[in-house]
Amino acid sequence: MSDLQWGRAGVWRRFVLCVALLALSATGALAQRDAREGVNVGKSSRLSQLVPADEVEKAAGLQYHELMQQAAAKRALAQPDHPQLQRIRAVAQRLIPQAPAWNERAANWKWEVNLIGSNQINAFCMPGGKIVFYSGILDQLKLTEDEIAMVMGHEMAHALREHARERMAKGALTSVGANVLVQVLGMGQVGQALTGYGAQLLSLKFSRSDESEADLVGMEIAARAGYDPRAAVTLWKKMGQAAKASPPQWISTHPSGTSRIAQLQKNLPKVMPLYERAKRR
Repeated sequence: MSDLQWGRAGVWRRFVLCVALLALSATGALAQRDAREGVNVGKSSRLSQLVPADEVEKAAGLQYHELMQQAAAKRALAQPDHPQLQRIRAVAQRLIPQAPAWNERAANWKWEVNLIGSNQINAFCMPGGKIVFYSGILDQLKLTEDEIAMVMGHEMAHALREHARERMAKGALTSVGANVLVQVLGMGQVGQALTGYGAQLLSLKFSRSDESEADLVGMEIAARAGYDPRAAVTLWKKMGQAAKASPPQWISTHPSGTSRIAQLQKNLPKVMPLYERAKRR
């Protein structure tokens, strides 16, 4: 390789590395801006754009249907006439129409809501609108309809704000940075980092900022659908009590505590008027 060729290659490698670093910096700046200005409705971060949304939703759909098949094989998948399934589907019917305001892609999602018979205190909404509740969260916490709406709104918010997509992008970007450093030393190839980012969607853990955003967006979604946002406080008090006895799976990825409840209470004056207007309608 001539000096000129090496020079160009070196510039390119430095450029790719700078792009990776700038993307990471932009993520921090975006998070700080969102904290100052509140939720940026309907927008995903620039970092998440590294991973195509349709690919994430496709991967989520595959994992979701695999989970449904496994549950059905174990006779754990609730039938349409199951009272608890009917409860959560009734809540979903009111929440889902609120979703496109937070993510325009949600208007075309093929939403599904299912219930799995299990003692797990758990629930989630995968990218693309695949909602699953486990019977344990309903039975053990004795959730009211308002509290169900808070759980569902929170999980929907993760999907609408594309937190899983951003988690994947951050992981891919870290791998890109590592590949660049390897290539600078004359080994490996750049470009392998963005493969397989659909793996293990169900096991993703969100950051505390993701959780805080999902709390606030979820409260607003539920309030606009006519559910009492004060139920978010009673929900997390119940979760706190459950965690003392035997920490449920949901708590492991959704940290509880007095600070979280205080944040929810602080946000109530903003969302109560939305709830009151919805009730009048």
